[in-house]
Amino acid sequence: MTHSIAVFDLDGTITRRDTFLPYLRGWRRHHPQRSWMWATVTALCRYAFSNGDRGVLKSDLIRRLMAGATAAEVSEWSREFVDGLDDEMLCPGALKAIERHRSAGDRLVLLSASVDLYVPRIGARFGFDETICTGVAWRGGHLDGALTTPNRRGGEKLRCVESLRARFPGIAIAAYGNSGSDLAHLRAVEHPMLVNGCHGARRAAGRFGIPVADWRNKGPAAPVS
Repeated sequence: MTHSIAVFDLDGTITRRDTFLPYLRGWRRHHPQRSWMWATVTALCRYAFSNGDRGVLKSDLIRRLMAGATAAEVSEWSREFVDGLDDEMLCPGALKAIERHRSAGDRLVLLSASVDLYVPRIGARFGFDETICTGVAWRGGHLDGALTTPNRRGGEKLRCVESLRARFPGIAIAAYGNSGSDLAHLRAVEHPMLVNGCHGARRAAGRFGIPVADWRNKGPAAPVS
């Protein structure tokens, strides 16, 4: 029986910082024939003309650096990348919160705007029951790079939380995120918390009555005043 649902953001919440760009940079180190500088410059140019669509930027970077890779190649790098997430990258408070919810019998959901090339592996590593993230297309056994889902950010995360509520009616939801864009879905749950947020995000959370904490310290997760 599910007691409640605990929804965790990934980048900046469980990890101390972004995972998507380090994932791509690591891939490029293994495949130096792909130019990081050219890929980022051209992708940023297109991003500038797409009204700041982060999904477009994400897809362009994947296509320019990884398109054509086989499933075996991507799987091997994703395994190496996820196994390499160490104490320097992970937030102790997040790991404690995950374990607390697991011990309580709650359903653990990892909800991330990062991509399904590696995020489900992170979910599996930390024992999540379900992973919801941005999907990437494959064609004929090779990576294409187009997105198969909306970019799971902002209002799209809210839609995902509403979908969870429809699937589990009457079950309370706790949610954890780190950025101002996460406030959309944090405001929609019974037990929200903004963690590791910047000053602006903490101030906005305060206006909505959302508690804040810092999970980056090695001691107990500390509330932030």
